[in-house]
Amino acid sequence: MPITAESYVSAVKLVARDFLTLEKGDAPMQTDAIHGSEYFDEDTGTFIVPIFQTAIFELERNRGLPRKSDRGKDLKYSREENPTVRALEKTLAKIDKGEDALSFSSGMAAISSVFLAFLKSGGEIVIAKEVYGSTLQLALSLKKFGVKVTVAGPDTEQIIESISERVSLVFVETMTNPMLRVLDIPAIIKRCKEVGATIIVDNTFVTPVIYRPLLDGADLVIHSATKYLAGHNDVIAGVIVGPRRLISDILWDWRRLLGCIISPFDAFLVLRGLKTLELRVKKHCENAKAVAEFLNEHPKVSEVLYPGLPDNKYHGIARRLFSNGMYGGVVSFRVKGNMNSVIRVMSALKMIKISPSLGGTESIMTYPIVTGAATMPPEIREELGITEDLLRLSVGLEDVNDIIEDLDRALKAA
Repeated sequence: MPITAESYVSAVKLVARDFLTLEKGDAPMQTDAIHGSEYFDEDTGTFIVPIFQTAIFELERNRGLPRKSDRGKDLKYSREENPTVRALEKTLAKIDKGEDALSFSSGMAAISSVFLAFLKSGGEIVIAKEVYGSTLQLALSLKKFGVKVTVAGPDTEQIIESISERVSLVFVETMTNPMLRVLDIPAIIKRCKEVGATIIVDNTFVTPVIYRPLLDGADLVIHSATKYLAGHNDVIAGVIVGPRRLISDILWDWRRLLGCIISPFDAFLVLRGLKTLELRVKKHCENAKAVAEFLNEHPKVSEVLYPGLPDNKYHGIARRLFSNGMYGGVVSFRVKGNMNSVIRVMSALKMIKISPSLGGTESIMTYPIVTGAATMPPEIREELGITEDLLRLSVGLEDVNDIIEDLDRALKAA
């Protein structure tokens, strides 16, 4: 029987459909990041997730009821559920080893939803002393709703000591911002299980490529997908990954009520970014380690904060938790001198951009006391060591020699 164009196309569709609907199980992360959505359109043969830029969906004509998404939620209005967003969430759940995921309009939208969903008047949250400044500011504002807020840390031991049987929620970051402390997440999780507290881990700085807290028993993992997950400094997004009982049964409804779902276009951009996540993170880490080693020997630098350096206080726990000798793509360091010295360094940079955020392809220098830590209470900022001589560098994907050359030239101006 001769092979016609029609029969060839049909055969290709069948092969693609069967491959994309395989039970991946423990598929490598890079494979899940590319194929995890399992999207396939029978009519067109496309396996690339399109942008469903629509606010509404037609009800079933024969019954007048909404169609259902794969997790059983009504597909009728994109504030609640959208196919592009859903494809992203299925991929995120796979790469972070969760059962389900939700995508939000920002990382702070994800964190706000968690706080509202799991806290009530009379409840108590323990939050790490060193977290993103806006996260801490939001947590402290919960006091006006009758929530007791305990700020603990900065290290693992102090956080664990603060987790009593009265605590209902614990919020920590795997690697802190901007001092790059690495917390013993499994030890904190163990204590939370002992007292019945829900443990939320912000894994933005580390990514699932380096460490996956859900595998150690964390209840939920949060990412600012603006950073490494999307990876190109062109989207604002947030992510929560965890078990269905928390994602679908509790948090989905809070996202619906708050109206903070990610847009279809932004979901498409994050989904695109995930396809190169593992490759990018490995290069970020490789470049960051080389930069940290360079800065560690520079006469104008008084201290380098990077857990990949053997003499770093957190190197041991980082080596135990993190995968394949990767220690993240961010390096913080102190410039010898005062604020004027720091300003001279920033002014002399040519390729490296001065901007907030991290995790994109470009190298970004941040001055923490005027950006992420600006909203921290001054006494906490001082205790943490976030001082006027501190800079944070998100090491990009440029040629590492170009990054080092730019840093060296700028530091000579200090």
